[in-house]
Amino acid sequence: MAIEILMPALSPTMEEGTLAKWLVEEGTSVRSGDVIAEIETDKATMEVEALDDGTIGSILVPAGSEGVKVNAPIAVLLEEGDSADAMPLAAPVAEGPLAGATPENPEAVPVVAAPVTAPR
Repeated sequence: MAIEILMPALSPTMEEGTLAKWLVEEGTSVRSGDVIAEIETDKATMEVEALDDGTIGSILVPAGSEGVKVNAPIAVLLEEGDSADAMPLAAPVAEGPLAGATPENPEAVPVVAAPVTAPR
């Protein structure tokens, strides 16, 4: 079964952060404990480790994305024997502090859509 990799909290009060860099690509095999990404806040940078063994099936949040909410899905990990069909469907996360801004609403706030999972 596919496993969603979620945006971690670097502190108890953290609500969002920047996904600074991916250290893996889609299709990369990872083992539990492998460093897969770097997350930044205004105070710290932290490495994100894989919690399970598997293959990175999909990167949902591109490197450099700001305002990523804690616990939002950032990638999907496929376990052995899973195919891309097993991945949950998720809406992309808005990028940048003014993502979604329009001339009518130049101060738009980014919105993170809730993931939609495929029926089993």
